[in-house]
Amino acid sequence: MLVRLLYASRATDASQPVIDRILAAARPHNHQLGVTGILVYGGGIFMQAIEGGRQAVSDLYGAIQRDARHQDVVLLHYEEILERRFGGWTMGLVDLARVNASVVLKYSERAELDPYSVSGKVSMALLEELMATASIVGHT
Repeated sequence: MLVRLLYASRATDASQPVIDRILAAARPHNHQLGVTGILVYGGGIFMQAIEGGRQAVSDLYGAIQRDARHQDVVLLHYEEILERRFGGWTMGLVDLARVNASVVLKYSERAELDPYSVSGKVSMALLEELMATASIVGHT
């Protein structure tokens, strides 16, 4: 059974070295678990979609909730899926500082990442747009 989970959190430290360490650890770990996904960050906020087996995704989300690098962790969307949407990335990355602000503005009141103020469907639509505009780096 494959599932997709989307969550948001606030970074306790959103400096580039911390982001790099998160990605360096997540990519091999996710590969081992059979988990794929995308991490979006901007303005101190993380938004991440993860896909894989139900238990693996559930365990990973639990670890994220306990991770001191995240605070205000909120589940935005969860669904059973027939196929992966983000299967090309063990952990793709979108740095919103490098994305045209109009892409984010299309889905929110301001040109800033704020998944706390929009629905999970809107956040998923933003991820789809970021994929369509080739804004994701870090293929497996």
